[in-house]
Amino acid sequence: MDKLVESNVEQAAIEWLEEDLGYPYQHGSRIARDKKTVVLEADVTQFLRSHYPSLPEAVQQEALQSFCYNEGADVHYRNRVFQRKLRKGIDVTWEDAAGQEQAAHLYCINFEQPERNIYRCVNQFSIKGRNDRRPDLILFVNGFPLVVFEFKDMFNHDATVEDAYNQIQHYINDIPQLFEYNAITVLSDGMTTLHGMYSSGMEWFAPWKSVDGRTIVEESKDFSLKSLLFGLFPKDRLLAYIRHFIFHEDHSGKLVKKGAKYHQFFGVRFAVEATKRAIKPIGDGKIGVIWHTQGSGKSISMAIFSGILRQMPQLNNPTILVQVDRSDLDMQLFENFALAQDLVGKVKHADKVETLRKLLRTDGGGLIFTTIEKFRLDKEKGELKHPSLSERENIIVIADEAHRTQYGLGTGFAANLREALPNASFIGFTGTPVDSKAADTEEVFGQVIHTYDIEQAVKDGATVGVFYEPRLAKLHIANDNIDEEVEEITEGLEANEVRQVTWAAVEDAAGAKERVERIAKDILMHHQQRCETLPGKAMIVCMSRRNCVKLYDALTALPHCPEVAVIMTSNIAKDPLEWKTHVRTKAQREAMKARFRDPDDPLKLVIVRDMWLTGFDAPCVHSMYLDKVMKGHNLMQAITRVNRVFRDKPSGVVVDYIGIGTKLKAATKKYTNGGGKGRPTIDTDEVFGDMLVHIQKMKSQLPENLDYSQWRILKDKDKMPLVARSVAYILRNDEASKTFLLDLKRLNAYFTLVKSHTRLSEVGLDILYLQHVGKAVRKTKFPVTHKRKAEKKIKKLISESIESEDIID
Repeated sequence: MDKLVESNVEQAAIEWLEEDLGYPYQHGSRIARDKKTVVLEADVTQFLRSHYPSLPEAVQQEALQSFCYNEGADVHYRNRVFQRKLRKGIDVTWEDAAGQEQAAHLYCINFEQPERNIYRCVNQFSIKGRNDRRPDLILFVNGFPLVVFEFKDMFNHDATVEDAYNQIQHYINDIPQLFEYNAITVLSDGMTTLHGMYSSGMEWFAPWKSVDGRTIVEESKDFSLKSLLFGLFPKDRLLAYIRHFIFHEDHSGKLVKKGAKYHQFFGVRFAVEATKRAIKPIGDGKIGVIWHTQGSGKSISMAIFSGILRQMPQLNNPTILVQVDRSDLDMQLFENFALAQDLVGKVKHADKVETLRKLLRTDGGGLIFTTIEKFRLDKEKGELKHPSLSERENIIVIADEAHRTQYGLGTGFAANLREALPNASFIGFTGTPVDSKAADTEEVFGQVIHTYDIEQAVKDGATVGVFYEPRLAKLHIANDNIDEEVEEITEGLEANEVRQVTWAAVEDAAGAKERVERIAKDILMHHQQRCETLPGKAMIVCMSRRNCVKLYDALTALPHCPEVAVIMTSNIAKDPLEWKTHVRTKAQREAMKARFRDPDDPLKLVIVRDMWLTGFDAPCVHSMYLDKVMKGHNLMQAITRVNRVFRDKPSGVVVDYIGIGTKLKAATKKYTNGGGKGRPTIDTDEVFGDMLVHIQKMKSQLPENLDYSQWRILKDKDKMPLVARSVAYILRNDEASKTFLLDLKRLNAYFTLVKSHTRLSEVGLDILYLQHVGKAVRKTKFPVTHKRKAEKKIKKLISESIESEDIID
């Protein structure tokens, strides 16, 4: 390997493939054949004879023709037809000597026993077509040219992988018959090596940076060609990749072929092995967590994982339930899976409780999408607990984002889900770090299986980098004593009420007419300048719907402003009539999504508060203008709207008008810290025991002989007197009410720590009732007028304390 000069990149690849990976080498000139034909039919015949020796010769020839001939209007459709036959096999029928009908299902690759296939590593393989071409290197499996390599000179600065890509495009035009069978295309100049689908744009070709799935190999430390060959081309891995990790999507007649990147390949394979260990009765049902940053293809990984599970003999036709906590995310994920039907088969969507229950009660397998709130109790039927829908152990629940509503195993949807499917196993896919003190993801789903963070995704080109640009200093608070004054004003309010009134005050200040007009002018100028060198679109995020409309009015009043739209929910009972322009039906919002995703559509700017900040991808968006205080995973999910790979987009930019720089730094650090490693552990059993004692203490503060055991099925008219009786008893004196509210605060702290404890359902009803009583006590003691007065005082306090600074050039 010390002679790595000039064209020896090709020779190095051949030596690694032959000597280390076991692919027999043959020069193309030594293979006798019709040069218009790219399939080595003798190898196909040999494979079929060795695997199906009882088949009559005529049937074997029929199978040979079936595997080799692919119907389709163009090479892309023919490639899809062959990929399906490769994965799923074909059926053949014939009459035996006795005239009996016989049938068999045949494969052209032995996926289960990789060594029983016929491999050839062939270079200089001449092919006749529109123009005669000779690809550098082809890997054949059982006679089919599944992998094409194109190399460039390692020491010629003018010979790049981009040139290799361009050469492949000429091959597709000149010798399309080769690409009917192509599974993987590799471009390399020795130091830079990329793999991808032959039909993809250059931006979708990616490096393979790991041999074992755990250790990253950077290009500066080793030849990337070697890491690709040893990471993907061991025979069992190559066949697994071809079988499970490649698929076509049909976008209204336009086929898009996709293949996994290395983090998806290893992450899914590790998840499959974790599933085998975790499913009941072998394990505890906690498969684990896949932590892959936003924009790195999490939904594709989920689809591939689901497709593999559906074919696992150990699971015996499993039911896979994909559940999320928001309807818009549910529909987007459902649509993504529906596009991946080549992998997962038909997908069912349970949009009603009755539909979900019916689907889960059946014994057959399948792939079902729903939202977690569909696991609600049927009050009309008087359900105190969720009915068991299936006792089967081959049910796998995939939780998208693995956060928020996935916790709380005492009461609520997550607890109901486990009542409904007591023997199911759970896995979480998330792009949000799992180290939040308010919710222990690992307690619910198990250990982190695989991590792929923002920093690595940008290095690999799976996402583009996002740059931060402060354009306006934050609303500067000049009053050093404001925290103490706010605390005094809001005494008696709950923490969430304090946040609400403070937020309302800051929103009011941010929406001042002069400030909004200055920001509108700056956004338009900045966007126009950015689009001069990089055409694209932008999202603007405001603190409230009111501020969204204000900014829309200010922008559209400016000359040369492109088309702008406000995307927000509506409340016709409260919204001013002049907002009706921004009210859209669901169908109209979907149409706006399609327009905004289209890089050539004139809709260039959208203004949002919360909508489209999660679960929405528009790769042509390259800028985000933030005028909303955000932090943590909400902030990171928002800014990753601009990190999607698109054509020659080098990066995204986040322009800050509110001052989120410190929060962004903290959130980014959290997201590049390895997915929550190094968190202190908590003895949840001990905390749970302490909470049981505390609950008994609080119950002793309620009236004697109080029975709330039927709480979940009571109608509101029956609940209200029950709560009122407890509230009246607690408010009998100030000391009793003060003690109860302090104890409730402590109970909520306990609950936060153990909300995923397996025994929480034992006291879930007690906690639920005590929390209802606590809210009523607080509302009675501190009525809504108190909150309104506090809001007015804080608005005045903040407006007097703000020193808004000028936009930075």
